[in-house]
Amino acid sequence: MAKINQYTEDNIRSLDWKEHIRMRPGMYIGKLGDGSSPDDGIYILLKEVLDNSIDEFVMGAGKTIEVSVQSSKVTVRDYGRGIPLGKLIDVVSKMNTGGKYDTRAFKKAVGLNGVGTKAVNALSDYFKVESNRDGKTAFAEFNRGVLEIENPPEESSRRRGTKVTFTPDESIFKNFKFRNEYIARMLKNYVYLNPGLTIVFNNEKFHSKDGLKDLLEERIKDTQISYPIIHLKGNDIELAITHSRTQYSEEYHSFVNGQNTTQGGTHLSSFREAFVKTIREFYGKNYDSSDIRKSIVAAISIKVMEPVFESQTKTKLGSTEMGGDLPSVRVYINDFLKNKLDNFLHKNSAVAEALNKKILQAEKERKELSGIRKLARERAKKASLHNKKLRDCRVHFGDLKNARRLDTTLFITEGDSASGSITKSRDVNTQAVFSLRGKPLNSYGMSKKIVYENEEFNLLQAALNIEDSIENLRYNNIVIATDADVDGMHIRLLLITFFLQFFPELIRSGHLFILQTPLFRVRNKKETIYCYSELERISAIEKLQPKPEITRFKGLGEISPDEFGHFIGDDIRLDPVMLDEDKSIEELLSFYMGKNTPDRQSFIIDNLKVELDIIE
Repeated sequence: MAKINQYTEDNIRSLDWKEHIRMRPGMYIGKLGDGSSPDDGIYILLKEVLDNSIDEFVMGAGKTIEVSVQSSKVTVRDYGRGIPLGKLIDVVSKMNTGGKYDTRAFKKAVGLNGVGTKAVNALSDYFKVESNRDGKTAFAEFNRGVLEIENPPEESSRRRGTKVTFTPDESIFKNFKFRNEYIARMLKNYVYLNPGLTIVFNNEKFHSKDGLKDLLEERIKDTQISYPIIHLKGNDIELAITHSRTQYSEEYHSFVNGQNTTQGGTHLSSFREAFVKTIREFYGKNYDSSDIRKSIVAAISIKVMEPVFESQTKTKLGSTEMGGDLPSVRVYINDFLKNKLDNFLHKNSAVAEALNKKILQAEKERKELSGIRKLARERAKKASLHNKKLRDCRVHFGDLKNARRLDTTLFITEGDSASGSITKSRDVNTQAVFSLRGKPLNSYGMSKKIVYENEEFNLLQAALNIEDSIENLRYNNIVIATDADVDGMHIRLLLITFFLQFFPELIRSGHLFILQTPLFRVRNKKETIYCYSELERISAIEKLQPKPEITRFKGLGEISPDEFGHFIGDDIRLDPVMLDEDKSIEELLSFYMGKNTPDRQSFIIDNLKVELDIIE
């Protein structure tokens, strides 16, 4: 008879607040990551602290927030009311403690569950909170949630407000690095949503006068649009809408109470539905919804009483009610558009005419492509059934879907040997593999038609589920995994061109990455070191003297599955593909993928010299 594991009182444990957060950090801040993705945990820590400062501004206290990020040390200083001094320690170290339970103090705050700063405290190896109010100052310092220094209130002439300093714990956030581009984007969103607020980030000022209109203008900078941005505002809602002439899919930026809901939610689905309904009624025509929304670029922000999000990271709104005496979210947004957008179009005939022209053009293109799209979908479905190209992960087939959506990754690789190594060593719960056959087509300057006619592009689009919108993107991380040689680099460039040409919002939203794999393995009988550069190889040789064994990995297929597991697991190294805000997509594609030019030749030679200098 098989032995049954004992289950007694000794198996029952009670964890204090910091132990639980440190044991289950994903419950509080989503995925951990190393800072290569904008939704990695280190940015959530910053956001949780910032949300408190933003709520102070919303309540009319403090117009400036100062943010400093120096290496791994983060400091946030606001000039709000300051945390009540007698509750300073409780607010950052006792669960379910905070002012946001009292709607008299915070009516439409982002954080409502009293967890945010506690999570930051528990997950930092240094955390300091300081409050200045009523002519007095108090502060406390913690290490991984444990109180180490408590300085009671004392007389002070400092300006009122709260200052928080923290350093993420490297034992939890391994090899992490803050990327200023992601932080700047986050801070810009805060000022767009709060006109009049100034955020100073490492001495650079961010400020907005026209809210979401400013946000959209930055997003579409150097992009051709069909008509000037439509900007509509109400008591608890703000919208900015236009259509791109060059983009194919839908692009949305949605917010609730100042929180960037990257996964959308009830407010975004309600907007998409209400926009279609309003347009149909205005023009008196039953246009197809896909034609109305094709190429739309829009931003929506609403304020809800006590919002309910689908996770602690607040990336998707679950609330169906606005709160108070207001109707449901769906009815509220529909009524707003029916009134405001309809009136705007009646008063701005040139915009109405341009929008109608855009819809008719989308309808014409859809009908021209209908046969091709139907065949393409059938091919994609057939390929999926026979599992020829895509080896999916389990998240899409069970209860893990919502819990681990942020961890989902699709590796795009080339060749059977490389895809085989990744497939054998991957985490089957969250990691999928898409195998290319040869080099992709250079899609620069081509129309969307090529995406359906080209088998590789069509199947990749279907695997990602991004034909019409990235709202239902199946994988949070899209990772290009190719050999670190000339052919591999070329494939990377061709794939990046494909995404820039047809799905630039994937890159803007921080979903595209390059997998870094080691070039060398240096080892002796006691230790193995994987090296990602020539400099690391030299350093490893010096460390493992006298004569360690050195292996040069020429391709991904040469790395055994057992070893590959290290490089796509906890120690994964990803380089995010990021857009230079000073250059348009057309400029980038023309420079790198257009006809050869002296400028590009000089660029390659200059950068090659830099690389050679480093190696030498």
